Amino acid sequence: MQESFDDIVETFAYLDDWQDRYGYIIELGRAMPPLDDSFRIAETKVDGCASQVWIVPRIEGIGDSARFFFDGDSDAMIVRGLIAILKSYYCGCRLNEVARLDALGAFTRIELDQHLTSQRSNGLRSMIARIQSFGREQVA
Repeated sequence: MQESFDDIVETFAYLDDWQDRYGYIIELGRAMPPLDDSFRIAETKVDGCASQVWIVPRIEGIGDSARFFFDGDSDAMIVRGLIAILKSYYCGCRLNEVARLDALGAFTRIELDQHLTSQRSNGLRSMIARIQSFGREQVA
């Protein structure tokens, strides 16, 4: 079962040491099911990430009740954990909200913005941009 974003924020507040927090991020990534190899294609690959990253969005429902979900994977465990956190933030939200949600702002709640390398931060921004772009395309 996927943890909610609020549960992740709460766990981060409980963990004082960043080594423990990184361990938790990796644990979240390990708990995420792997992406089927058939989805590891150029169309789902996220450019701008230092590691290999794939995001496969899907919509459940129609019209105003349409909800956004995605599956993702990476060849780097810390990035898998970041994908798991993004899933907890975005999955299940209304399709028309996807492009407007401030994921980077939400990540400041767990201080990840201050503790990721510049490469990981760029990759995170690229993943968020891909998700928001999909949301904009679907609403248009």
